[in-house]
Amino acid sequence: MAKGLRGCLCTMLLLFCAMQELGCWAMHTPGQGPGLGEPGDPALLAGGRVKRGWVWNQFFVVEEYTGTEPLYVGKIHSDSDEGDGSIKYTISGEGAGTIFLIDEITGDIHATERLDREQKTFYTLRAQARDRQTDQLLEPESEFIIKVQDINDSEPRFLEGPYIGSVAELSPVGVIRTAVADLDRETQDRYEVVIRATDMAGQLGGLSGSTTVTIVVTDVNDNPPRFPQKMYQFSIVETAPVGTAIGRVKAEDSDVGENTDMTYQVKDEEGVEMFKVTTDSNTQEAVITVQKPLDYESKKVHTVVVEALNKFVDPRFVDLGTFRDQTIVRVSVLDVDEPPEFRPPSNLLEVQEDAHVGSVVGVVTALDPDTANHPVRYAIDRSTDAERIFDIDAKTGAIVTGKVLDRETAGWHNITVLAMEADNHSQVSRASLRIRILDVNDNPPELATPYEAAVCEDAKPGQLIQTISVVDRDEPQNGHRFYFTLAPEATNNHHFSLLDIQDNTAAVHTQRVGFNRQEQDVYLLPILVVDSGPPALSSTGTLTIRVCGCDSTGAIQSCNSTAYVVSATLSPGALIALLVCVLILVVLVLLILTLKRHHKSHLTSEDDEDMRDNVIKYNDEGGGEQDTEAYDMSALRSLYDFSEIKAGDGGGGPGEGGPGRNPASELHALPQWVQSPDLDFSVFRDYICRKVEQADEDLSVPPYDSFQTYAFEGSDSPVPSLSSINTWSSGSEQDFSYLGGWGPRFRQLAALYAGRRGDEDCEES
Repeated sequence: MAKGLRGCLCTMLLLFCAMQELGCWAMHTPGQGPGLGEPGDPALLAGGRVKRGWVWNQFFVVEEYTGTEPLYVGKIHSDSDEGDGSIKYTISGEGAGTIFLIDEITGDIHATERLDREQKTFYTLRAQARDRQTDQLLEPESEFIIKVQDINDSEPRFLEGPYIGSVAELSPVGVIRTAVADLDRETQDRYEVVIRATDMAGQLGGLSGSTTVTIVVTDVNDNPPRFPQKMYQFSIVETAPVGTAIGRVKAEDSDVGENTDMTYQVKDEEGVEMFKVTTDSNTQEAVITVQKPLDYESKKVHTVVVEALNKFVDPRFVDLGTFRDQTIVRVSVLDVDEPPEFRPPSNLLEVQEDAHVGSVVGVVTALDPDTANHPVRYAIDRSTDAERIFDIDAKTGAIVTGKVLDRETAGWHNITVLAMEADNHSQVSRASLRIRILDVNDNPPELATPYEAAVCEDAKPGQLIQTISVVDRDEPQNGHRFYFTLAPEATNNHHFSLLDIQDNTAAVHTQRVGFNRQEQDVYLLPILVVDSGPPALSSTGTLTIRVCGCDSTGAIQSCNSTAYVVSATLSPGALIALLVCVLILVVLVLLILTLKRHHKSHLTSEDDEDMRDNVIKYNDEGGGEQDTEAYDMSALRSLYDFSEIKAGDGGGGPGEGGPGRNPASELHALPQWVQSPDLDFSVFRDYICRKVEQADEDLSVPPYDSFQTYAFEGSDSPVPSLSSINTWSSGSEQDFSYLGGWGPRFRQLAALYAGRRGDEDCEES
């Protein structure tokens, strides 16, 4: 029936197209060829007739055509076509030559393929009319559209199927209507519904589509927890440590998800004290653990009431009943063979340090919890008492001393006592005991250090020279109290006195005026120290007092035995270090002397070197040649004129300065550098000060931190060199008598040269 209906529709569409072809009209594409003329256009014909170009109908093609022959679409025609076959029709564009074919002579267009409007609704093509002989365009190219007509060939579809919906159980009636009043998820948790959609309003020939909708019934907390059993039985040994798990119980809940989350608690008082219940978050089970040590001898069976309740309760369903349940858990305690237990658990014992060997320190007691009258044996763990200072009676548990005690050596002892069953030594319990050794006065007091004091020779009576204190290894409960006095052998001592300060110290003072190191340089003062007991003990210590020389302020300068003491206290390493230092100093001195001698010989070998230049000393490296800022020495020399003294005025012979003498051989006496009272050097000082101020103010001149020293020696010396090199006269012509006027420093040189001159005169005569 559907195929017949489809064929009928196709026939109707073909008839409609034929009717359109009979009533065809001219089509013209604006801007692409001649069309309807404007007013005044010569193309307008008489009577209002317009010259036409392209002539065709609106083109349609029915989709899903299933015929065996190509489907006729339409006809393109030019009004210039006279039917003689001189015009050739062609098309181009979408589907031209493949989907759509044209008859070149008639302009008929046929569709050769099956079209689908849901994929493409229209096709755009272009038509050309050309002269068959010249292939020239007779009409401008024009665009036309072939529309694909729709038929009912697609059924309705659900694009996102299958669908899943949800509705809470016990929900009220809403958009989705249910066939039952109350949905119960625990009975059925999902439903599947098939939904069909039909087009054409469900009329005959319409198409339809279907999808499946799954409706899930979601859970609500409408079921309480329930224990499968009303009683559970567990057992555990009495020696189980605290925190041991006894067992697990679980309440069932028909709900799912968080509606099954539960909490458990112990309801009875006895169970709360002995046991603890926690919830396993993964399995929702109640874990029962031991909270307090169990004792089979005290109680063999414990009854615990455990309650389960929902963690999240929905108030809408409270009226359905209570959402909690209870069960009874019986815990049986199993008896085991336990080691003896110490009673009471006191772990501190005391004993005097002067107790005799075998004295009882204390008694420990242990009982077997399984059988009260079962015999127990005792022992000491020797790893805690390797020296066997204590022993224990194996039957009674009495602890006695095994050796002499000494509080000063060990004031506390920590031992471990073992208690075991007489017939089963593997059942052992341990107890730690602390034994404190009580002090008795068995050590005499002693001087804190071997005191040594010093006294000045000019000491006055009553001068404090030393404060002494003592130590005592004993520790009496009421504290120490010491008494000081001079020993009996020092009763005739008239040099020093001892004063007890009453605070466990004593002061030694001088008792005479002055001491003499030559007569006696060391005094030994015996001091007797007594404690408060009981019993009172004493000892004698010696204070060494040395007589030393002091300055006016009382500071010690030296004692007779100082050098001896120092030398005696030097170790071999210190002596070696001292010798090495001395050797290094000797080498340095020799090196310095060698360098000086080499430098002096180097200076004497230079040729008549002028050493009167400026001396500039830098404390830093500076910036090169620009750092040298010497003063202009010519300006300094011009400020004062040092006159030269003729050789004749310097003490020469009367005939030596005669007019017949060669001027080139004229000798000048060395100027005497004795400051004259009328010389004023303030000019030089002011000039140098001004230069220094200018250098300090000018921050751009390097070096920025330097030290310069200048020396002004005046004019050249009038006295030539004493050397015979480069002289104007021979040695026989020189007169060195002027050397006598150079002062006492040159007296020996003058005598040497004067004597040499006298010898030469004698030889000549």
